[in-house]
Amino acid sequence: MKNLFLKYLARTGALLALFLTCCPAALAGDIYIFGGGPAGGTFQFMAAGIAAYETVRQIPDFKVQARASAGSVENLHKVHAGAYAMAVVYSGELYMGRNGLLKDDPNRYENVLAVGYFYGAPAQLIVRKDSGITRLSQLAGLDVGVGNQGSGAYANCERLFSHLGLWNAIHRHPMGYNDAAFSFGHKQLDAFWLFVGFPSDAAVMAADNNDIDLVDLYQTAETNGFFKKYPFFSKVVIPAGTYRGVNRDVESYQDSALWVANRDVPAEVVYTLLSLIYTDEGLAYMRSLKKTAGAMSVKDGIKGIVTPLHPGAIRFWQEKGIL
Repeated sequence: MKNLFLKYLARTGALLALFLTCCPAALAGDIYIFGGGPAGGTFQFMAAGIAAYETVRQIPDFKVQARASAGSVENLHKVHAGAYAMAVVYSGELYMGRNGLLKDDPNRYENVLAVGYFYGAPAQLIVRKDSGITRLSQLAGLDVGVGNQGSGAYANCERLFSHLGLWNAIHRHPMGYNDAAFSFGHKQLDAFWLFVGFPSDAAVMAADNNDIDLVDLYQTAETNGFFKKYPFFSKVVIPAGTYRGVNRDVESYQDSALWVANRDVPAEVVYTLLSLIYTDEGLAYMRSLKKTAGAMSVKDGIKGIVTPLHPGAIRFWQEKGIL
């Protein structure tokens, strides 16, 4: 299991420098690729952050490299195939993938095992404040950014909109978060979908240049039986003031973003990485890169996980008294 690990980087120059400097060192020993996500999404910061963490870079026996990806669905496929050693995958995708329940995909992705909980990823739908859009049904006939194809954002947008009979009623624009924010700012989109921890950089970008609002998603989904069909989702409230100009609480729902690994990654590798990241110093470092990482803790280390754990993770969480 060589040549495996994570994602692309792209937040600050400082983090980019850390990421670049870790690559040459990765030539010594085994390399584990950690799959992240698209530009502007939190997946990339989680993966790149772990790869660039100085304590991880100093491990003598193996190296971790971050790798860009389309997101959760692609990560699931590549971890299963062994192209990535580890990645960020939504709990819902992992559950459905292991059980052959993914749309138009009967395969069972049983080589992918859970390692730990990163954060909750809420659904967010950005619209213009003066658009008058307050309900999902009002998007019929409009241009909507739906996330990159192959991403968890795209899959979850399709999941909700199809359930509501809207998927074929909108003009869909598959694209990453930052591209969607840019297109939204240039009036090329009426709305765009995010499935990511808040505050999202892409939504902040949109709010900096436009008067935005968020559509309440929870009640519509609840009323239409969405959560009975997809029980791995949970309710979440996006607090007032999260984004400029959105001065009310917004009800939505979320999935859990998980650290996963291929079953053939040695247990000692997974155990070592967990032992370095889930410390006071490691968690403080992750929070310094992305506020969303504030959800990471030993106490909530296996939150949202409904599928089997990797042996290295079992050892670590048992030692912490979580299992």
